[in-house]
Amino acid sequence: MAGISAARRVAFQILLTVERGQAHADDLLRGDAVSVLSDRDRHLDTTLVLGVLRWQILLDRQVRSLLSRPNAKLDVEVLIALRLGAFQLLHLDRIPVRAAIDESVELARQAGHRFASGMVNAVLRKIGEAPRSDSSKEAVIQAHPAWMVERWSRFFGTDAAYAVCSHNQNQPAMTIRLATSEAEGELTQAGITLEPGTLLSVARKVTGGDVIATAALREGRVRIQDEGSQLVTEIAGRGSAILDCCAAPGGKTLILAERNPGAHIVACEASMPRLESLRERLTPCGGRIECRLADAAALDFESEFDMVLADVPCSGTGTLSRNPEIRHRLRPEDLPRQAERQRAILTCALRAVRPGGHVVYSTCSLEPEENEQVIAAVLCEAHGLRVSSIAGRIDMMEADGVLAETGAERLRSFITPEGYLRLLPGACGTDGFFIAMIEKIE
Repeated sequence: MAGISAARRVAFQILLTVERGQAHADDLLRGDAVSVLSDRDRHLDTTLVLGVLRWQILLDRQVRSLLSRPNAKLDVEVLIALRLGAFQLLHLDRIPVRAAIDESVELARQAGHRFASGMVNAVLRKIGEAPRSDSSKEAVIQAHPAWMVERWSRFFGTDAAYAVCSHNQNQPAMTIRLATSEAEGELTQAGITLEPGTLLSVARKVTGGDVIATAALREGRVRIQDEGSQLVTEIAGRGSAILDCCAAPGGKTLILAERNPGAHIVACEASMPRLESLRERLTPCGGRIECRLADAAALDFESEFDMVLADVPCSGTGTLSRNPEIRHRLRPEDLPRQAERQRAILTCALRAVRPGGHVVYSTCSLEPEENEQVIAAVLCEAHGLRVSSIAGRIDMMEADGVLAETGAERLRSFITPEGYLRLLPGACGTDGFFIAMIEKIE
């Protein structure tokens, strides 16, 4: 697209693909079209894509208020051009107004909407003359679907719901896991600035430098992984025979292998392409990890494992800062459908574990239908099972030096009355997670 910067051109195509439901932004931002950009353009492209998705609900409202017919149907290419321009004008303070407007107009024109490009120009000029948007409490809440905010307010209280919404409107800090004791010094020598993790002793927050460009990351001595995601596997604990029901992309499986060097691990994945990717990632672990093509909701293992990790597919409402598009495609009626599959996976996981063993069930969802209600429904139909409080695992992790200095104290404050662990997004600098441990006692 002549006259359009590479970052805006790629951002436009990604947002168009996401709007059409053809792919997820996270996958596209790691794709070839972004990887060939310069560092500066790659950063701007990511800022544009995720920023538009975070503020899309309000951007659309602001744009439509300036149309002569606010309810008119807009071609999707025109709508994306308007969103991109409006986001830059309202939320980015280092973008020249002329570049934000002119390139958005050109995006609409080159997408085949020459006549609409005049409207794009007029609307964006009005936005450019208006006061800049802020991140007020009202704006932060209105950037989310009302049904989500209402639920979170009902379940967690209005202050906690606002804190979740506020966290969702910001790019989360990159978190890494140190796979070797020497990795931290290697990163420091490479100019990477690190801060200690909030919960785990091997986690670090990246506050400066480009980790992506380091040999330590490419060769696996450090891995990018949210601290809450790491915590799920640390809580899972030890075993000699371990099942990872939903293993791809493999970050948790790698931690299982690190923490259980003598164990035989079976890692299951239902998608062949994801299984191949999983196998490639787990290659350094050697033959002790067996990767199987298998649907976690239909596993036929019978009392074969000491420990089972069931990190189940879910709505992902605990990850909206990282995956903002979820708020636009998720509907309330999706939750019961998710829960049906989650119950099937948990049932298979409990069947697979031996008496005396345990299952760790986890989601990155905030929704009770996918968390407490799944466990209650499965336990209601089974015998010889009991919920084990996460508090005991926290004590063991503290004694083993797995937790950061204040990690144990922080985690204990998030244990629910039932003994589950619920991390709300941002409360510990992590995504939102729900973690439960269930023991088989007979």
